[in-house]
Amino acid sequence: MLIRNARLLDGRAVDVHIVGDHVVAISPHDLASTKGVAVLEAGGGLLLPGLHDHHVHVAASAAALASVRCGPQEAVDAAGLANLLSGVTGTGWIRGIGYHESVAGEIDRAWIDAVVADRPVRIQHRSGRMWIFNSLGLEHLCAATDGACPAALDRRSGRLFDEDSWLRSALGSGPPDFRATAERWARWGVTGLTDMNPQNDRAAADHFTSQQAGGSLPQSVVLAGLPELAPVSSSARLAIGPVKVHLHEWHLPDYATVVDLIRAAHAQGRNIAVHCVTETECAFALAAITDAGKLPGDRIEHASVAPDALVTEIARLDLAVVVQPNFVSERGDGYLSAMPQEDWPHLYRLRAFREAGVIMAGGTDAPFGDANPWAAMAAAISRRTAGGRSLGPQEALSPEEALDLFLADPHDLSRVRHIATGAVADLCLLAQDWAALREDMGSAEVRATLIGGQLVHLADAASVQG
Repeated sequence: MLIRNARLLDGRAVDVHIVGDHVVAISPHDLASTKGVAVLEAGGGLLLPGLHDHHVHVAASAAALASVRCGPQEAVDAAGLANLLSGVTGTGWIRGIGYHESVAGEIDRAWIDAVVADRPVRIQHRSGRMWIFNSLGLEHLCAATDGACPAALDRRSGRLFDEDSWLRSALGSGPPDFRATAERWARWGVTGLTDMNPQNDRAAADHFTSQQAGGSLPQSVVLAGLPELAPVSSSARLAIGPVKVHLHEWHLPDYATVVDLIRAAHAQGRNIAVHCVTETECAFALAAITDAGKLPGDRIEHASVAPDALVTEIARLDLAVVVQPNFVSERGDGYLSAMPQEDWPHLYRLRAFREAGVIMAGGTDAPFGDANPWAAMAAAISRRTAGGRSLGPQEALSPEEALDLFLADPHDLSRVRHIATGAVADLCLLAQDWAALREDMGSAEVRATLIGGQLVHLADAASVQG
């Protein structure tokens, strides 16, 4: 294939020649003969390496497409949530996602019963750690398991914490097909994903492999998860990533056990990725990494609240941070309402990390955040909430820096990928050139996405000849 008359970030007009799954030549645009070669007319649009989302949950994203969104942006308040749930047609389970207390407070079994009593309902909290069931939902679970429910299930409130594996087994549900969510990522120019489910095991790796082999998941994947992933063989499109350590401030694990886990991961030659959304979690993680020893490539996920002292310590340890700038837009109004004003400057920092020399990469945390990476980039630049309020404007990035978050090499976050001869042809072609796009990153219009030299998204079929 030949991509003709594309613009690179440096403004050059080029033709990019692809053979098989690699870029074999980049030449000045000269309308060269293309007989016998398929041609994608770029029309002067920006050509980038495919974007990589460095923190997603692929299976949960697939399931979310068939779920009712119950967050503040969709439901707004208790009446809005009741209308959403009661308006769902059909039979069987109603599956809600993204719930936060700002909508209707601490909802429970009785609250859901008052809204929907004739269908089983389960609603997932925005954190991903809690499900809330109505009475009929609990009856279905108990019947399916002969009453053998875990201690983490509070039947009175209908709440279940941190038992997704048991829940999948109780519901008899296998892992979902990834095709629909993979197609959405392709429409945004996303050619690679790092899946951060802390429970990823060998069975999860097998499912990812089968989804890729069957064509449902064309994106390359870095799979984080449990230590037992280590024996699983990597392939050209699936690599085994870091051991995920998921901290929860309200119930921190035994410190020595975490130190031993980090050492064991390093002994396997694997990095660790530590979930830190509070100051306490981050301080705990940094202390454990200091005692265990670090491996280049170890990373902090989120670093949602990072005062200057923690930024300095992260830089001293030479850790990477995977940030979610989209949360400034999506959740910022809630943070400004609920958090003390003195904490506002410490939320989802970007500029502070960059100036401290900390390696950063970008993720969306989909489906717990909006999966559109262009919206995340726009938020990194504007630092504005959905309500138009400014949240930490001093932490804003330039358009170039925001783009680099999603061009970072997933195997070496310190390296920004570029289109080069010999590189794998994972590419994203936009309708705009860079001068226009950088003025409004949220307006990105992806015309074509190629993975391994194959078109997986094409907005206009007429742009391909031959």
